[in-house]
Amino acid sequence: MTPASATPTQQFEREQLEQEARALLDRLMAQPPTAKDIATVNVQLGRFPRGMVAVGARCVCGRPLAVLTRPLLPGGIPFPTTCYLTSPEAVKAVSHVEATGVMKQLNERLGEDAELDQAYALAHQRYLVFRHELAERLGDSEEHIAGISAGGMPTRVKCLHALLAQTLVMGRGANPIGDMTLERIRDEFSPTVCRCTTVVDDEQIERLSQER
Repeated sequence: MTPASATPTQQFEREQLEQEARALLDRLMAQPPTAKDIATVNVQLGRFPRGMVAVGARCVCGRPLAVLTRPLLPGGIPFPTTCYLTSPEAVKAVSHVEATGVMKQLNERLGEDAELDQAYALAHQRYLVFRHELAERLGDSEEHIAGISAGGMPTRVKCLHALLAQTLVMGRGANPIGDMTLERIRDEFSPTVCRCTTVVDDEQIERLSQER
């Protein structure tokens, strides 16, 4: 919902983000995760993917790279990180980047580059609008996560994994820091070059289906 005090420009921007979110969710939710998807993510994470409602991004080979997680997990647990990175290869590559101290540099850039700061703030709004649309469809409450997105947005860079997940799910241009991260790790990870190592067999898929 657009605040009553919003300017015409802000209202238009909000409407654009809402349309974008609806179109993306229509596409992603039209293909529920298969038993193999769930088993693959289970192996990737080392645990059952609670609250997973769709695969948000896939490798060129078809394996999940990031998933959509509902705002309210089973048991009523609030969960703000809607776009969740699952690919071990992506997680490892991003961790290598974070270990170089790039977070400090990016936070300094946010304070110095007004255009980057504005784009990052828009990424935050895009995330909130997307999650709200998902919550509306699922009937989930956002009461305890209202205004909270992911990765430190809108003013800080705290988790490149979360920001990359937004870029993978929503596409380049959705998050400037996520885009930068994808570019930095291209020698280790790319959604267009399969480097996946996660393998699941029919027995694992069947066992997990029975446990659910």
